[in-house]
Amino acid sequence: MEPKSDAPQRSDAQRNRERILEVALAELTRAQDVPLSAIAKKAGVGQGTFYRNFPSREALVLEVHRHEVRQLTDSAAELLETRDPAQALREWMDRLARFAMAKTGLADALRQATSATGNPARPGCSMVVGAIELLLDANHEAGTIRPGVHADDFILAIAGIWQIDPNGDWRPQVTRLLDIVMDGLRAGAPGQV
Repeated sequence: MEPKSDAPQRSDAQRNRERILEVALAELTRAQDVPLSAIAKKAGVGQGTFYRNFPSREALVLEVHRHEVRQLTDSAAELLETRDPAQALREWMDRLARFAMAKTGLADALRQATSATGNPARPGCSMVVGAIELLLDANHEAGTIRPGVHADDFILAIAGIWQIDPNGDWRPQVTRLLDIVMDGLRAGAPGQV
């Protein structure tokens, strides 16, 4: 009898899966057409183990993206547990920017994986929106940002980070841009003097 797909994996199977995802992220970021056999070899797993976890290139690319998005979005709640809402929002914006800059190499592989007929849409968008809403709600409640800012407003305001060249010295420009966005979010906040 086949085990349920949602059953917990053995610890060694989980480690193999995590290692494959880690190696795949690095390799797919460098080159979208890296052979899957090279990823399996660098991850230290056999072809059977690799294909049991990821039956196709598309499945691998989508799971790498999902995994990275999950880490990014989970960090929103983690930051709110240890930081005040405004600081959590600004730190999360930095994480989002690093995510955007690091994922440009993966973007072509992701575009290819999601463009084939019958493949699902790019995963993670609703998760990112959920993280943004969580952070904005906490800031609205604390009175640290202007009232009425919605996730779609925030996304449009930070969209400029995807226009920055990730191959250059992008950090100072991203920092300036996100500081401007944060200043704009604070303008008119009930808690501001």
